Amino acid sequence: MKIIFAGTPVFAAVALEGLIRAGHQVVMVLTQPDRPAGRGMKTAASAVKLLAQQHQLALMQPPTLKTPEIQAQLRALQADVMIVAAYGLILPQAVLDIPGLGCLNIHASILPRWRGAAPIQRAILAGDDETGITIMQMDAGLDTGNILLNHDMKITSNDTAQSLHDKLGLLGAQSIVEVLVQLQQGKLVSVIQNETQACYAAKITKTEAEIDWQLPAKQIDRVVRAFNPSPGAYTSFHGMILKIWQAKAITGESGQPGEIVAADREGISIACGSGLLQVEMLQKPGGKKMYVADFLAGNNFQPGECFTPVNYS
Repeated sequence: MKIIFAGTPVFAAVALEGLIRAGHQVVMVLTQPDRPAGRGMKTAASAVKLLAQQHQLALMQPPTLKTPEIQAQLRALQADVMIVAAYGLILPQAVLDIPGLGCLNIHASILPRWRGAAPIQRAILAGDDETGITIMQMDAGLDTGNILLNHDMKITSNDTAQSLHDKLGLLGAQSIVEVLVQLQQGKLVSVIQNETQACYAAKITKTEAEIDWQLPAKQIDRVVRAFNPSPGAYTSFHGMILKIWQAKAITGESGQPGEIVAADREGISIACGSGLLQVEMLQKPGGKKMYVADFLAGNNFQPGECFTPVNYS
């Protein structure tokens, strides 16, 4: 099957690798233009670009798909289908109409729940018990097309956005290969999404990752996990911004929200709106991520001291 593949991050690269291994003919790879990344803000290629180059696949990095020139190039490929995974560009109707079998999207949620840019983080933040992969026939709307396949996945109490991303990436690759087999066999059945169940997974903002100690410990635990690895949940201690990378909600004697109840090698226990959050891994500005046992060796945290809101002035 002749495929145009459009994607940018690691999630998409895993799917592309799956298609290559399944023996499909990828006639063109589309990915976002190289952009500055990392601390040094050096221009970096996307994970999809690196994989395409590794396999010597034809590659384009247009800033938009809206120009007649790009659309003509895609049309000339005479692809059977276009596979899209976390591409980052809007596909205009003219592009959606190019492949003979249309455009299929690999989406990291069970649609219609969590349409939009950040389905993995939103599922964790909401306390969802499960998520999954949807393969969808794309239309002009935002993740509104007919569902071709769903595969569920449990969200564990230890899942971070990173761990869930990695598991869903593998599931997405398996799912798109499965759908293409069914497509070739003429066995696919599309299902219209139930609009009454739809919700929107808005793009993550950095300010959302600031910890509000008035919230219940269980909810703060979800904040820590949802924003790991990016942008990282954070709080302020004596004017210093600390990022919290690993924590869990526990029961015990509480105090005022943000107050340290105990600090030992097991963790720093902090009072919340209800319950305690036991912090197990954290990071100072410019420092490395450290487990509490190592962190406390060079930093003093005493019961009664408080974590406070960040002063942005």
